[in-house]
Amino acid sequence: MEVVIRPDAEDAGRTVAGIIHHAILEGSKTLGLATGSSPLGVYQDLARRHRQEGLSFSGVDAFLLDEYVGLPPSHPQSYSQVIRRELVDHINLDPTRVHAPHGTASDPQQEARRFEHALAAAGPVGVQLLGIGVNGHIGFNEPGSSLASRTRLKTLTDDTRRDNARFFGGLEEVPRHVITQGLATIGEASHLVLIATGPHKAHAVAATVEGPVSAQCPASILQLHPHATVVVDELAAARLEQQPYYRHIASHKPPGQGY
Repeated sequence: MEVVIRPDAEDAGRTVAGIIHHAILEGSKTLGLATGSSPLGVYQDLARRHRQEGLSFSGVDAFLLDEYVGLPPSHPQSYSQVIRRELVDHINLDPTRVHAPHGTASDPQQEARRFEHALAAAGPVGVQLLGIGVNGHIGFNEPGSSLASRTRLKTLTDDTRRDNARFFGGLEEVPRHVITQGLATIGEASHLVLIATGPHKAHAVAATVEGPVSAQCPASILQLHPHATVVVDELAAARLEQQPYYRHIASHKPPGQGY
């Protein structure tokens, strides 16, 4: 695992956008996208690179991590719609090549299996972008999720629903269930890139990077991945004990491996 510490959230977003940019230039045709506040800076910089530097997403397929059960793709808070507003509308990524679980499927369990099969058929995701919750969750894999889990139907905790209520009209409007990629599914991507910013993420980042691999911190599975990068700002890095080491490695990368 590589840990990259940047001065602020904006610079962290630019760094992750650079990783994705490089992957596309190297021929990656499948991206994994996440929603939430942490990836916003990444998407803004990818849109800038598209406008100003000619970064093209032509021929790229994108897979979302999760979707609310019960929300149609047209709902403003469905993750299909959120990712369209935040990224797809600002680049040349074909909307028909953005894949998400169908939140209104009559059988969510079967829909989860369908989406898992679609991911497998598309081949491994080149770069999977991840955010992280304050309790260490990635996707909607809450603490206690199996490290071997696949795409499945999950029940949201009340804490997570309260966290997301700000996007809805209130807690009662937040769905109770989601379809989410599992931890083992996420781990099949070629490169996992997690971005975390702000002091409220510091504990989760430390548990992810320096704590034990445990279902109590789902993001800790990144320690087992052969190619995982964690990009944080100074505030999110505050609890990391090995900061001098991470900074040394980042400042002495071999030629051609910078951001």
